[in-house]
Amino acid sequence: MVSAIRILFLERGNLWRYGLPDGLRDLGHEVRMSGLVREQSLAEQLMTYKPDLLVSVGWGPDHTPIKQRLVRTIATRFDIPLIYWSTEDPNFTKVFTIPLLRRMKPDYVFTVSAKTAVALREEGFPASYMDFAYHPNVHQQVQPVAKYMADIAVVANAYPAVLKRYPRLYRRQAIDILIKPLLEAGFNIDFYGRNWEKMKPYLGTAIPKRCLKGPIPYKDANQVYSSAKIMIGLQNYTDMATQRTYEAIGSGAFMLTCRTPGVSALLKSGRDAAMSSTPEETLRLVRYYLANPKEREKVRRNGRRAISSHTYTNRARDMLATLREHGIIADR
Repeated sequence: MVSAIRILFLERGNLWRYGLPDGLRDLGHEVRMSGLVREQSLAEQLMTYKPDLLVSVGWGPDHTPIKQRLVRTIATRFDIPLIYWSTEDPNFTKVFTIPLLRRMKPDYVFTVSAKTAVALREEGFPASYMDFAYHPNVHQQVQPVAKYMADIAVVANAYPAVLKRYPRLYRRQAIDILIKPLLEAGFNIDFYGRNWEKMKPYLGTAIPKRCLKGPIPYKDANQVYSSAKIMIGLQNYTDMATQRTYEAIGSGAFMLTCRTPGVSALLKSGRDAAMSSTPEETLRLVRYYLANPKEREKVRRNGRRAISSHTYTNRARDMLATLREHGIIADR
């Protein structure tokens, strides 16, 4: 039997305190969040909590070069294994991930991009692929909530600055396929997230103010997923599915997304989700599924079943097995 370990996530926000930590707790391990990363408070936590493992995730306010070096210094001082889960690959691998790894020097790296895992190993970093997932306690279907009910909704930040800097990023094409034709055809779409009011250069039209709902707390997003008739699932890459693909479908959403190799490896078009390759196909699918609620419900249920094995409990189990295999942690 595997002994329980204590794990400290270097996290002060709301995004990464859910999901993977919940999966680790499901396996019987104790998990805490560090709060703001400062030398004194972090050192005090390591002395009192005595974690067996430090986990850093993604790209947040504490992922500055100074704090990346601080985390490495503290981990070395207390002789605690440090791992990093890279969630911004592959678009930001060169500009963010690799510089972070050189400063933080984690004992092991996980990345959501299978190709990036190979590239990191070639660069000399011990790395494995670990994709996003969902957790049933967080990403669960609820009864439709009146204020979130809509024909079509999007839960995502717009990232106009990223689209401008990286014009070849697939997300621009996804917007052209999924959102632009619906706005041009006069469909109302509720947008939850930041900066959609700045997207006229990419959409060709300004989004009506009544449709701009602003950011939504991470824990409340499942209410939108459960209440909207159609959730638009933007994709960032052709070879992988976004974090929200798992979370929305796990929450019982009927998803309309792009037909890409990455999504098609996870879901079957027409059975588990609606998939589109062109603006014309998007319009046809939206009109069909808005007029056929029973078909929507069938796809919604199938989608949830299709991703049922992609839980953070299973991700946590695989993560710890990999760390034991490489001698990063040991059974006590």
